[in-house]
Amino acid sequence: MSKPIRLQKFLADCGICSRRKAEEYIQNGQVKVDGQVITTMGVTVDPKTQEVRFKNRIVSKQAPPIYILLHKPTGYVTTLSDPQGRPMVTDLVAGISTRIFPVGRLDLDTSGALLLTNDGQLAQQIQHPSHEVTKTYEAFVSGRPAYEKLNQLRHGIMLEGRMTAPATLQVKGQEGKLTRIEITIHEGRKRQVRKMFQAVGHPVIELKRIAYGQLQLGNLNVGKYRLLGAEEIKKIFLKKIPLQKKK
Repeated sequence: MSKPIRLQKFLADCGICSRRKAEEYIQNGQVKVDGQVITTMGVTVDPKTQEVRFKNRIVSKQAPPIYILLHKPTGYVTTLSDPQGRPMVTDLVAGISTRIFPVGRLDLDTSGALLLTNDGQLAQQIQHPSHEVTKTYEAFVSGRPAYEKLNQLRHGIMLEGRMTAPATLQVKGQEGKLTRIEITIHEGRKRQVRKMFQAVGHPVIELKRIAYGQLQLGNLNVGKYRLLGAEEIKKIFLKKIPLQKKK
């Protein structure tokens, strides 16, 4: 008999999702063990002697871990299914036979770097707030924000009743009536970058994620992907060095 393992960890290890997401699936009654729906935390399973099903499909140990960096186009959803029938990011990696899932999300109207993997443990580490994995975006915003407004974002602003963590910002130039700004944050609130600029009166017109930590999107073409090695995965957890503020 193999050593029992917590159900949510087993699901993550099998590449179904992150451990945190697995807990949601369990609470929502989408996981069965030996035919019985499980809705409570703390249940352990023996993968060699028990049958685990997720959405009525048998879950088993996965293939070796795979890590993919995709340049997500706008108009694609970062989910594994979509009731509205919109294109999904997994449609762009159809050449990969291993079942993979996106790490976190990018909004429908946001493009750029998106990680996909079958490694639930890595996904958990990247998304857990304690690791403070930074994400860098290139934002084209309306108008020309004054330094004082950008400094508000650097120090944190009140959004929906909570202060945002300090951000790193650098103005990269102007293009007509738009300003191109590079912004780095480590939080993962829904549409956070857009809401931050909206709060200071300069709505985002176009947004692209260009890096996780020090893993850069680089010149990867829109809609294309590449496999990542172990050394590149380490770059995700290397924080971007904050820019020195103007005095």
